[in-house]
This record gives sequence, C-alpha cells and structure tokens, in this order.
Amino acid sequence: MQRFKSLILIIFVVFTAFKSDKPAYLLFDKDGKTTKYEKLLRQIEDADIVLFGELHDNPISHWLELEVTKDMYEIAGNNLILGAEMFETDNQLILTEYVDSLILTSRFEDEAKLWPNYKTDYKPLVEFARTNKLTFVATNVPRRYASLVNAKGLEALEELPEEAKAYLPPLPIAYDPTLNCYKSMLEMEGMGSHVNENFPKAQAIKDATMANSILKHWEPGKKLLHYHGAYHSQNFESIYWYLKQYKPELRIVTIHCVTQNDISELEKDNTGLADFTICIDEDMTRTR
Repeated sequence: MQRFKSLILIIFVVFTAFKSDKPAYLLFDKDGKTTKYEKLLRQIEDADIVLFGELHDNPISHWLELEVTKDMYEIAGNNLILGAEMFETDNQLILTEYVDSLILTSRFEDEAKLWPNYKTDYKPLVEFARTNKLTFVATNVPRRYASLVNAKGLEALEELPEEAKAYLPPLPIAYDPTLNCYKSMLEMEGMGSHVNENFPKAQAIKDATMANSILKHWEPGKKLLHYHGAYHSQNFESIYWYLKQYKPELRIVTIHCVTQNDISELEKDNTGLADFTICIDEDMTRTR
C-alpha cells in the first residue's frame, strides 16, 4: 500500500511539473528534432560564418543573439567579427568611430540611421563590440539604392557615380529569379502595387551587399556572426546563396527563428529551413 501511494505521488509530481513547464522557446535541428544549445555551439566552433536569422520584433530572438555573441566570443576571442543588416554600408564610418570609442554615445545615436528598436534590441550587441574592441560591420545596402532597384531594376545601379558604387558589391550582381526567396515574392498576397518584377531584385541587392560586406571583413582564422531578418537566410538562400557564389568553400552555420502556437513539435513548413531553428511561443511580447 505504501509503495502504491509513493508511486501515485511520483506520478502526480511529474505530471504537475510537466504541466507547469512552459518554455518560451525550443531549439530544433535541421531534421526537425529537438536539440541542445550545446550542440549549436559545437557546430559553431567549426564555422567561418554564422548567419543568425532573427524576428525583428521578438525579444527571445534578440536575447539569444546576445547569448550566442557572448559564447562565440568565448570561442574566438578577438577573432570574432560582428555584422548586421540593421546598419547600412554608408554608416560604416560612424559605426566604427563609435565602436572604437572615438565619439560619444549621444553623437552616434543622433547621427546614425538607427532602427526604431535600436536601444532595446541592437544596442546591447553594439555595446558588446565596443566593450570588447570587436569589429562591427555595417553590411546592408543603403536603402535609397534598394528603392532605385525597385523602381528601375538592377541595371540602374550601373548609372550611379563611382563614389556610390563603393557602397555596393561589384556590379553586375548575379541574380537567380528561380530561387524561392525571390520567386515567392512575386506570389505574395496583399502587397498590392508594391509587387512588380523588380521587387525581388531589390531584395537581391540587399542580400548581395550583405554577403559582399561580410566577405570584405572576414578572413581565414576569423569567425563572423551576422544578424539579419530570418528571410535573408532561410532555406539556405539569400545571403547564404551569395556567400557560396563568392566563396564556395566557406563553412556556414544558419540559425533561423519562427513562432508557433504549440512549440513542442516543429511544424512541417518550419522544418529544414536552417541548420538550427529557434521555435518561439507566438504569444511572446513584441519589442517594436
């Protein structure tokens, strides 16, 4: 009888603990199986480039970006380089001046083109680079040139002055309209007049510029961690595709973020999008 009561108590405790355990996220591998953060770090140890595809308004994405940054610093030390979509190539000078502690915080934040959620979500990454004297790369194309491509196509970039082309990858860039990341843009519903044949090309110039910026600063023996919206590396396309076009031998690890109502199992549509997928409860608050 005592053994039976003990068994019932154990079952109750286990069941109660299971019901009260509400993780904010779970980590999955490429095959859609749950995995440990330590496995991600082990794979990162052998990588040249890590592409972290975030959800721009998700605090779990941003917290994990900082945690991965800290752990990659433990692995690589001053051989770690950071880079981000959130900074455009024509802001590299002021970003470098700030990270190198040459200008005040107020001056940087007043004059740089910062995203609305910079202070909550990206400032911790910049400050980490500043504190640890790491290079931080502004990788994205200046938005005016993406707008130019959207209006007139990739050919319009050739008409820019040489000073402007310094902010771009070598022209003409490769462009594959059959890649799902671009083809699907023409099929997006609800985009109205924004969708035309140049719309995915404007995305491509962003991807190509980010890839080119990454490779301008990476060198053998270094590790570069890049932060960007999840769409820019999912399915091993976009930035990943351009990096492989430029330098096929690169060892790249991709991290992808998604939200689901039930995070206990990765949905089919979210499986295989990256080497590692961070699945976050969709009820998580937003930061933007």
